[in-house]
Amino acid sequence: MTTAITTEALRAAFHERYGGPEPVILVRAPGRVNLIGEHIDYNGLPVFPMAIQRHIALLCRPRADAIVRIASLDPGFAPREFLVSADIPPEAPGDWGNYVKAAAQALARHHGALRGFDAVLGSSLPVASGLSSSAALVVSVGLALLRVNEQAVAIVPLAEEMARAERYTGTQGGGMDQAICLGARAGTATRVDFQPLRLAARPIPPGWHFVVASSMERAEKSGGAQERYNARTRECAAALAAVTARLGLSGHGYRELLRSRSRDQLLAAGDAVLADPVRRRFRHVITEALRVTQAEDALMRADLAEFGRCLSESHHSLRDDYEVSIPALDELVTIAEAGGAAGARLTGAGMGGCIVAVCREEALGGVLAALRERFYAPRGIADAEDRHYFVAEPSAGARVEIL
Repeated sequence: MTTAITTEALRAAFHERYGGPEPVILVRAPGRVNLIGEHIDYNGLPVFPMAIQRHIALLCRPRADAIVRIASLDPGFAPREFLVSADIPPEAPGDWGNYVKAAAQALARHHGALRGFDAVLGSSLPVASGLSSSAALVVSVGLALLRVNEQAVAIVPLAEEMARAERYTGTQGGGMDQAICLGARAGTATRVDFQPLRLAARPIPPGWHFVVASSMERAEKSGGAQERYNARTRECAAALAAVTARLGLSGHGYRELLRSRSRDQLLAAGDAVLADPVRRRFRHVITEALRVTQAEDALMRADLAEFGRCLSESHHSLRDDYEVSIPALDELVTIAEAGGAAGARLTGAGMGGCIVAVCREEALGGVLAALRERFYAPRGIADAEDRHYFVAEPSAGARVEIL
């Protein structure tokens, strides 16, 4: 995993592939770590992510026609070329080019005929890590196309547009990743509410540190993993329909449901009408939504112990009720907590990817040492820090630079 992307490296790759004239637009779009609120954004419920310093950088030059040509610094991703239109044929399922095409097709449908660009991209975000490399790619392409065509869209409507766009790839997700990628503020986490989309920045208390550690198992959103992911959305919808019918609230969403009854009343209704695994999916959604509010309140009070408790309970729920953890993620959580973290959880869709752990300044060294010595070293990885685990910096959202 590359940890730094220089403009010089992008420029050299650009000239090698395309020649002159000079590229003139540089887009940087961050990844994110979701602190809490997992698998509930697509149920219309609030989440609490923060953008991180790892990002995608896209260097591009406008074209006079509607062709997009794009290449990656990573030789594992073959160059892609296509014509921007309102109906772009997809690549094979799981192909990285589908995320590029997703943004282009969505913008063409809403903004008419568009010019394309030649581009080279680099990434310090590991692919399929649960840190939202896919949304960062969609957003960076969207921003580049808008700038090339001298158009502008405000952050909130663009985030909604890019969230819908990504469904081109076949994953029926929510809108958290695009919202935080575009709307994050440095030094903060962000509460993201939906229907309508709203963002509220919350400063990270001094001395709090968030450690991200990779399981080294890919958190795919294609193939069989995509079907498992999409199955969760269907299970949540089925649970909502059954419980609202039981309570005489048909037509209500999860947000209205949580406002209408207490936690215990909702869980009792779920127990009465749902069978496993749908009952457990429903329990996760209800309890996770409440944990988001509890964690946000704890952060605003600088109560690290309570915040950590929320993270750990979230992991248990994702492991047992939502069934999206794997043994490596469980092991990382246990090691981080034993090393001094106040709490830890898997972050992202799960089924691979990363954990996030929170700790105080004085405990940071112990957490990092525990991860190094108890997880990575036994696997023969001597240089894991920065490559496989790192301290996340709460960073700003995507930006466009004119060179």
